[in-house]
Amino acid sequence: MTDMATLRQQAAQARASAAGSTTMAVPRDRPESPEIRFTSQLRAQMITRDDGMDWYEIEGYASAFEQGYEMYDWYGPYTEIVSVGAADATLAADPEVVFRFNHAGTPMASTRNGRLTLWADSQGLGQRAFLNPKRSDVQLLVQAIEDQDVREQSFMFRITSGQWSPDYMEYRINSFDLERGDVGPVTYGANPNTSIAARSGEFLDAIPNLPPLVAREAYTRLAQRSDLTPAPFAPAPQMPAHARAQALASAPAAQGRSISMLRTQLLVDRDES
Repeated sequence: MTDMATLRQQAAQARASAAGSTTMAVPRDRPESPEIRFTSQLRAQMITRDDGMDWYEIEGYASAFEQGYEMYDWYGPYTEIVSVGAADATLAADPEVVFRFNHAGTPMASTRNGRLTLWADSQGLGQRAFLNPKRSDVQLLVQAIEDQDVREQSFMFRITSGQWSPDYMEYRINSFDLERGDVGPVTYGANPNTSIAARSGEFLDAIPNLPPLVAREAYTRLAQRSDLTPAPFAPAPQMPAHARAQALASAPAAQGRSISMLRTQLLVDRDES
């Protein structure tokens, strides 16, 4: 099985080849408004504001600067980093941003009503929200934070400036736009995204455990793709000797096969034997 380091190297080489003499501006097929999640120490407390009303104050960091996290684009895995200062331009433009849980549901606060404050420092993008304690969804969220069932935060944004490292293994976001985006707590602190490319790592991890019917269908569909090129292939060492020999004999003759397709075929053969 191809290890992650090899996949990263192969993906970087594919990006460099695709870019040619022109530097690639953004990762191909990266979601325009990704949902990037970061572990953040959340704090919730009841306070009385100048209006004489009681509010729940929730504070934390919606992002972390200069901390690499894994992403996927069309070609494969790479490391993405948000630079210090990446939020300066968008915060100076006074963007309209809302606060909500898991990027869904009715907003609980916003920059427009003055109950959401954003700032950036050397650590990351910080936020402070004041939530109405009379709302049932606010009560549930605060209880989850106090019980430490919710411990992470996230933000949604658009890249306005970024650059690849010379080897195409790292992408650095130099500025982003928060206009009409959101910040707030999320259930998990990994970096999941909604696009297929960004979730490729999940799919690769799932391949060894695919049911035979699903694996067979995946192999059939991969065989129909015209953009797959032959890749070096080595049968799994645990395969019987005759099966390894047969796999090696058939792989070079097959046009358009990828390592993923061949790996899936081996899983199908194994489950059917």
